Amino acid sequence: MNKRLEEILQRKEEIRSLLADETNKNINFDEIEKELRELDEEEKEIRRRQTIIDGMGTMTTRTNTAKPVKANIYDSEEYRQAFMNYVCRGERLPKEFRSDEVTATTDIGALVPPVTLNKIIEKLEAYGMILPLVTRTAYKTGMVIPTASVKPTATWVAEGAGSDKQKKALSGTITFGHFKLRCAVAVTLETENMAYSAFETTLVKNIVEAMAKALEMAIISGTGSGQPTGILTDDSKGAKLKVSALDYQTLINAEAELPMEYENGAVWCMTKKTFMQFIGMVDKNGQPIARVNYGIGGKPERILLGRTVKLTNYIDTFNESLGAGKVFAFLYNFADYTLNTNFQIGIKTYEDNDTDDIIRKMIMVCDGKPIIYDSLVKLVKAGE
Repeated sequence: MNKRLEEILQRKEEIRSLLADETNKNINFDEIEKELRELDEEEKEIRRRQTIIDGMGTMTTRTNTAKPVKANIYDSEEYRQAFMNYVCRGERLPKEFRSDEVTATTDIGALVPPVTLNKIIEKLEAYGMILPLVTRTAYKTGMVIPTASVKPTATWVAEGAGSDKQKKALSGTITFGHFKLRCAVAVTLETENMAYSAFETTLVKNIVEAMAKALEMAIISGTGSGQPTGILTDDSKGAKLKVSALDYQTLINAEAELPMEYENGAVWCMTKKTFMQFIGMVDKNGQPIARVNYGIGGKPERILLGRTVKLTNYIDTFNESLGAGKVFAFLYNFADYTLNTNFQIGIKTYEDNDTDDIIRKMIMVCDGKPIIYDSLVKLVKAGE
């Protein structure tokens, strides 16, 4: 059909060229007009037939043996509206949304639409405050990184005189291991197929959150055995201040312990409840020591004596029940902590052949260590 249409259009172009040639005097206009009318009629018939065929769309013919794809009616706008009416007004679900006319909706309830399920399955949890601050590397496992604690000094010399040669000593080394962080979530085959659109994105997001929270907990208090080493793991590292009550002087003492070389980059880390105990406190001039500013993005920016505060749930809160010697806040430049990743996060989906459960597994291999402790100032509960 398309081939014949091309022939008709080509013939019309030939006739057009023939008529445009003024040097051609032997033209039978009657025959040309007759031929053009016949070509026009045939072209109209072909185009009309093609329009009817296109309008039929994907209708199944007798020769078509493939099964048509059925849309999920429970994920449609119509069902969500009917479900809302069922919940809010007690209206009976329409017949097309019920599998059996004999069974009443009061007996079987109503199937929650997947789109609605996406909105009610989540539980908010705090994470992601610490992880973006640390230094990220990708060294191979077992690589030894030398460290130096002594820097050379410059001396004033007279004209024509030299200075003593100094040795750059390497006082220690840091070796990164490899620890595997794994999170796997399984759902039944029935759940996977009944509410796939609801669980797919939600499960992946939940797994990522779990991995991020595990990393942040390890960065702060990891044991170093089977997991990264935390900033607060070695009690002998960093300066330590014993605090019996939170007040203005507590912050002054902590700032005094922070070396001037680490003024830039060091931030406070504490829970939100601990920070809120500083709200309302003022210095000797009546100026508030704690501020909460709201940036253009609408996110609160918390500050203590001009220093940024990062909130986390992976440290103790200062209260009466807190045990003596427990760290409840600390100053630290998180750029001095290195998180070394050998294998970035990878996700794999597979089926358990014994139970038919669908399992999503996420794995990463990493290690982390505080490289420098000089910016660490810890606040601990006073007591015996």
